[in-house]
Amino acid sequence: MTLAAATNENLASISNVLIYSAMAVYTLAFFAYIAEWTFGSRSKVARTASALTPAAQARTGPAVTVKQGGGTAVLERPKVVVRAAAGSRDVPDGPGAHGGDEKGDLYGRIAISLTVLAFLLSFAGVLTRALSVERAPWGNMYEFNITFSTTAVGVYLLLLALKKNVRWLGLFLTTSVLLDLGLAVTVLYTESDQLVPALHSYWLYIHVSTAILCGAVFYVGAVGVILYLFKDSYESKLVGGGRPGSFATSVLERLPAAASLDKFAYRVNAAVFPLWTFTIIAGAIWAGDAWGRYWGWDPKEVWSFITWVAYACYLHARATAGWKGRKAAYLALLAFGCWLFNYYGVNIFVSGKHSYADVGLGALRSVGF
Repeated sequence: MTLAAATNENLASISNVLIYSAMAVYTLAFFAYIAEWTFGSRSKVARTASALTPAAQARTGPAVTVKQGGGTAVLERPKVVVRAAAGSRDVPDGPGAHGGDEKGDLYGRIAISLTVLAFLLSFAGVLTRALSVERAPWGNMYEFNITFSTTAVGVYLLLLALKKNVRWLGLFLTTSVLLDLGLAVTVLYTESDQLVPALHSYWLYIHVSTAILCGAVFYVGAVGVILYLFKDSYESKLVGGGRPGSFATSVLERLPAAASLDKFAYRVNAAVFPLWTFTIIAGAIWAGDAWGRYWGWDPKEVWSFITWVAYACYLHARATAGWKGRKAAYLALLAFGCWLFNYYGVNIFVSGKHSYADVGLGALRSVGF
């Protein structure tokens, strides 16, 4: 064995250790997020039920007094309307998973710190994997998975750094990241190796990296859509005079309002949709270089296009008055389901030019996108 080969093997081993270490820290973060939700005091939560009463909806807050020409004038404080649609509910955002409780907030901050540490370990694991193979670290499904989960957490932490109200996403994110990494290190693990000739191109860096980023952002949007559907049902039940269960009340009243979740999911998906369009175009250009044709209706190409159409329908529906709300949300979930099938389903169950080996001995050798 040459010195270079031994060095690459050591780097691959270090990468594995870093990924397993990241999983351990993500597990600690998961329990910290659980503690945040558990210790969040319901007694300090502004009840959504009271926010839905006519008196609460009519309340505008204290008046504002201003000076005007030597005298004073009293102006009513403008109402803060969460929903854009006319006649829709005016509901304030919940206080967050901590519920306004200091102990819950402390656990939440610990969870964020652990998430940052796990992200750094995971990023280091992806980087050392790249160094061990001397190429971009997404030449097979294992590498794509660890990069995807790292990017998804990076998107979450970036939103937090931008002061966005997304801390409620932490528990759901760490849960799915642990599942994703668990799948990667057990079923999808592949030893470090060189790429097949068709993948030796700078388009690997461009096309696959944008696909990973799009998938991470689409995932964040999908979580927002799912929580929107739950929160919207919760608010509708309160408006109709119903009494949701204590568990649903304890969890859902701390989330942002349904309108805020709906707007968040829409903005996230709309922001990344142009990049997904570029991903498909870049893939077509790469296919022209590698296979001599830009489009050949390969299963991966077909499902990438189906995913594009599904998200285009969602964005169009979301901008159309008759399709806002739950109908558009169902389209968003359908679109994300197409993305998931495009990655897992097509790679595992459908053969095509994007597949470079079969599933066997716990490993699937296939390019991500």
